[in-house]
Amino acid sequence: MNEKKKRDPAAHAEESVTAEARAEVKVETPAEAAPPEVASCIDRLKRLQAEFENYKKRSAKDVAALGERAEDDVLLDFLTPFENLKRAFVNYASDRDAEAFVNGVEQIFAQFNQILEQRGVERIEAVGSRFDPALHEALVTAPSDEEKNTIIEEFSPGYRRNGRLLRASRVAVSQGPAPEEEQE
Repeated sequence: MNEKKKRDPAAHAEESVTAEARAEVKVETPAEAAPPEVASCIDRLKRLQAEFENYKKRSAKDVAALGERAEDDVLLDFLTPFENLKRAFVNYASDRDAEAFVNGVEQIFAQFNQILEQRGVERIEAVGSRFDPALHEALVTAPSDEEKNTIIEEFSPGYRRNGRLLRASRVAVSQGPAPEEEQE
């Protein structure tokens, strides 16, 4: 217990010298050491920097909110066909009228098409056209009677909106006619 109270005399002396030295030396910040005009400019710059940081944060929040509102608009467009599809399944489960169900699903499909058209989405025609890597993604190449680099099958349609590609068509591309096997 006495050992805890005992302190290293060198460490104690160093602490007191450091404390005295700190008390004697007045540390000035650059703003305090500078003439009043410079201090005023430094203060204004600090305020401008703080205002700019706040502006960046506010802008980021505004952009995020705008993105959410745009997503909400799209989701609102799709709620009606979604509810109609749900209604079609409920009605089919109760009356098992396949013809009415198919007619209902066709109407819902038309609603989806209308939403896409209103938003400027158009399907990229693929089969029979030349392969364009800007519009098509070749999954397979195969020999065929079609000319080389002609799309012979579409696995998944592609779409564009206002001239911009949304999704590339996934296609099979012709390698041209198969080379005839050599006869012996």
